[in-house]
Amino acid sequence: MSLPTELKYTRDHEWIATDGNLSTIGVTAHAADALGDVVYLDLPAVGTTTKAGEACGEIESTKSVSDLFAPADGEVVEINEAVVADPGLVNSDPFGAGWLFRMRITGEPDLLDATGYTALIEGA
Repeated sequence: MSLPTELKYTRDHEWIATDGNLSTIGVTAHAADALGDVVYLDLPAVGTTTKAGEACGEIESTKSVSDLFAPADGEVVEINEAVVADPGLVNSDPFGAGWLFRMRITGEPDLLDATGYTALIEGA
């Protein structure tokens, strides 16, 4: 699997794309594959304050319900209404149309680059 190198990654299998003071958050293709077909998303509401590593929502698939963890301290400023309406976008386009929410990060998150994330999922 080829990971976008311009993104940063969490140990909880989320990706972060930062543009100025806004960061877009999604789950990785690895996570989407492990989840199976995503059928429902419970995303944090706009205005929600998050703390890195704490649950901020849920992802429900045909296999299970999994917590969605906040990748960083911050405030949610937008959710992706398209992915709420069509949760399958998480599976079909996890690094594009399947993004979950945008936030203003207020703390320094502990993130991995593509090489570090690849080592994590390969068990290195």
